[in-house]
Amino acid sequence: MKVGVVLNPVAGGGRLKRDWPRAAAALRRHFGDFELRETQAEGDAERLALDLAAAGFDLVVAAGGDGTASEVADGLLQAAGEHGRTAQLGLMPCGTGMDFARGLGLPRDVDTLVKHMADAQGRAVDAGRVAYVDDHGALASRHFINIASLGLSGAVDRAVNADRRKGLVSAKALFYWRTVSEFLRYRFQHVRITVDDGAPVEASVALVAIANGRFFGGGMMVAPDASLDDGQFDIVILKAASKLRLIRDLRLVYGGRHRKHPAITILRGRKVVVEPLGELEANAALVDIDGESPGRIPATFEILPGALVLRC
Repeated sequence: MKVGVVLNPVAGGGRLKRDWPRAAAALRRHFGDFELRETQAEGDAERLALDLAAAGFDLVVAAGGDGTASEVADGLLQAAGEHGRTAQLGLMPCGTGMDFARGLGLPRDVDTLVKHMADAQGRAVDAGRVAYVDDHGALASRHFINIASLGLSGAVDRAVNADRRKGLVSAKALFYWRTVSEFLRYRFQHVRITVDDGAPVEASVALVAIANGRFFGGGMMVAPDASLDDGQFDIVILKAASKLRLIRDLRLVYGGRHRKHPAITILRGRKVVVEPLGELEANAALVDIDGESPGRIPATFEILPGALVLRC
């Protein structure tokens, strides 16, 4: 088996790079030789993964956080479409959120993790594709593997990723603090949400999460019933309500106990279209894609059933 690794050297505040000799030894022990590629800038993981898959590598391991895993998955899905090359995705999680790995219940010990990866069989899982408007006003698209969302989550992403404490404090604490602080200045945005061929839902919202996985935001179980291989998204809509009450009830999300909250609506579907209503600039909510915020709505989210082969 040809194994490639895409390493984000700044993941976890540089912790993964510091611990890399132990991780590399575990990879050699269970897989033999592998090829290492390091990222230097945003978007590199996508390109490096595409190159590895196109070159015939059977397994590409994303070593980093959720953003790295998402970019690697994006590159592998592009390679499958452009070159007909299907490479499996492996995970060595280390980063700020690690929510996708949390949903998979991966072991924390690196040797146990790599042995589990070596012994595993490839598992076909769903992926998502989102088309949106980037920060320059151009149409853009990319794949995602965990959760894409819009509204408050996009603002939180930008605040977390710019916070100098990132990698120095716990992800849960950082996301919680930034969620509360951004929410206090957040203005609810009026949008139209259309799921498949259903009747549109028009509402002022704090958040709309289009979930393939269950967790985001450093441990929030926003979509407790989501499954990676059921061919559908769980769509969680948080409508406008008292900010003080919503902040108080934020604890419910960490345990997935918010299903019956009066401000929550949960739908299921394969395609979701979200459009701003009223004044465009005021309601063009920020998009979040696996922990990164590259643009705004209008956006279209589509499920790709069984498109990715996960080995972990």
